[in-house]
Amino acid sequence: MKYLCLIHLEDGGLDGLDAATKFKLDTDSLNYDKELEAGGHFIAAQALQSPDTARIVRVRNGEVSMTDGPYAETKEHLAGFILIEARDLNEAVRLASHIPMAEYASVEVRPIYTVIPVPA
Repeated sequence: MKYLCLIHLEDGGLDGLDAATKFKLDTDSLNYDKELEAGGHFIAAQALQSPDTARIVRVRNGEVSMTDGPYAETKEHLAGFILIEARDLNEAVRLASHIPMAEYASVEVRPIYTVIPVPA
């Protein structure tokens, strides 16, 4: 089953890190992606740019509107994701607990909803 590990980081959560620590975090993250891949768990992973680069798009009654994102006022923002394959939620949580960013951020583990196509 597929699980999405969403990395939620407090605004400025990495600001106090020196360059060497940030470099180690990046290196550790890339190495963990390789470890997940070697174990047959890795599907995809990406870091996201800051929330001030986001746009929220809505379509209501055929009208498109766009606002600067994110919409909700929160202390944390979505900083990245890792899409993994795991046997069950327990294994997904175990794998997520080793994500290097978990030391600085929270990791939400959510099962992927499988859409079953409707026959034509």
